[in-house]
Amino acid sequence: MSFDWRRELPHWALVGAMFALGVLSWPEAPDRIPVHWNLAGEVDRWGGRFEGLFAVPLMGAGVYLLLLFVPRIDPGRANYASFRQAYDVVRLSVLVVLAAVHASMNASLHGLPLGPPTVVPLAVGALLIVLGNFMGKFRPNWFVGIRTPWTLSSAQSWSRTHRAGGWVFVAGGLLLMAAAALPWLVVPALVVVVGGSLGLVAFSYVAWKADPDKRPPAGRSPA
Repeated sequence: MSFDWRRELPHWALVGAMFALGVLSWPEAPDRIPVHWNLAGEVDRWGGRFEGLFAVPLMGAGVYLLLLFVPRIDPGRANYASFRQAYDVVRLSVLVVLAAVHASMNASLHGLPLGPPTVVPLAVGALLIVLGNFMGKFRPNWFVGIRTPWTLSSAQSWSRTHRAGGWVFVAGGLLLMAAAALPWLVVPALVVVVGGSLGLVAFSYVAWKADPDKRPPAGRSPA
């Protein structure tokens, strides 16, 4: 998959904006900054000024580089061209979530109401919905999607499992977004996502068993 700087501009802008926000917030930031919240929305860990303002931007830069590099080392890299748009949307969505979390952490320092306990469920839920909608477009590879021994050994298992996974992720994402207003929905949302993911593993085996043409799809060019 060839590099196209125009496709990368939104990613660079998000990563740059996160670092810029950290720099702008530095002069007025306190020495101790909340960096983690429990399910009840209460701060349960504090960090120093550098961690509070730059840990998320550094994570965003690392995630960006990782997801940019992964297709180059994947044995199934020939397939990425067939789902490049979906992959680009997912990469950008991950950065959007991190940028939203970073912005909410900075907002909480200024007493604004949109802190991480509200923003994180909304952002992560939206990410799950995006993943669910694009999951059916993923093609066999070794890094992205639902990778079990059976999805990687059957094109039919890969396709059916990812279509089913889309519904699981969308359902979990909707519940998690609703949890921003109704915090008690966090646990049901996690049950749907975690339980559904375990169910997808079993489903991938059933789909593999039903496939008369069991051949490892990852690493092959798409048909």
